[in-house]
Amino acid sequence: MDAKMMTDKIDVLAIVGPTASGKTAISVSLAKLLNAEIINGDSMQVYKGLDIGTAKITTAEMEGVPHHLFDIIEAEDTFSVAQYQAEVRKKIDEIRGRGKLPIIVGGTGLYVQSVLYDFRFTDEASDMEIRSRLEKELDEIGADHLYRRLEQLDPIDAKKIHPNNHRRIIRALEIIEVTGKTKGEHEQKVGGNALYNHLLIGMEMERDLLYDRIDRRVDQMMEKGFLQEAEALWNAGIRDMQSVQAIGYKELHRFIEGEIPLDVAIQLIKKNSRNYAKRQMTYFRNKLAIEWVDATLNTDDQVKEIFTVLKGFGSSKEKEVVEKSFDHTGGAIL
Repeated sequence: MDAKMMTDKIDVLAIVGPTASGKTAISVSLAKLLNAEIINGDSMQVYKGLDIGTAKITTAEMEGVPHHLFDIIEAEDTFSVAQYQAEVRKKIDEIRGRGKLPIIVGGTGLYVQSVLYDFRFTDEASDMEIRSRLEKELDEIGADHLYRRLEQLDPIDAKKIHPNNHRRIIRALEIIEVTGKTKGEHEQKVGGNALYNHLLIGMEMERDLLYDRIDRRVDQMMEKGFLQEAEALWNAGIRDMQSVQAIGYKELHRFIEGEIPLDVAIQLIKKNSRNYAKRQMTYFRNKLAIEWVDATLNTDDQVKEIFTVLKGFGSSKEKEVVEKSFDHTGGAIL
């Protein structure tokens, strides 16, 4: 069975795994073999200027394979998972229209999951006219009145919102007016149905080895000029913004501010990166049906393993995949 026959059954392939697990190298090798194009699946690699600290793929590493949704947002701007979802789905259609296979590559589980499944986000339910009217009511009659209205219309969500959190009160009321449903009703029963005939490949390795890789990669990032990159963002006024909340930048900015020594910042980057990798694996194992590949194998052996999975896809695989539950509290973008 050749590569094209194997991928005819698949709309989208995704390569996921924790930070430093080798997703970039295997994805490029697969893309060249499968006539594919790669889509960024990392929440921070969309930002311009965050290169070293996010381990963003270089032009040389791309080896001529088309890559999409890298460097699409200015560092001072915000970018939500709902925006990502819409952009990636458009890219998937474009790539498939060219007769190629889309491969999503990254470690941000929710971002990848939001594309592949029928996730619905509350920021789709918006109406600026209604929001402006509610804000005017807030000014004229006060937050207490609006909060009591929310308690009557949506007592469940009202319990989760502090009466002084005016933004969330207005948002909850806006959703009700726009959709005719409460926030919980708007989000329920979504995230469980796959929208694409997809296959998820995960890169895994023993934890101590992964942690060692993470520590060494942080040292390599510092040697490549990570501090200078963080300083450039700081000097450009990119401070306390969504982009530089990424691990590494926030710790180095604390050093730049004089809050902590550089060696402490570096140790924090390593520690926070290891903790993040642990959270990533927990998410992948609990939320997604993944075919795992040994990340310590050489690239050729990884490709062989993945091709074996591809050959079996469409038979028992389709019957085995049971969609994992979705924690709706994680899906709301307010």
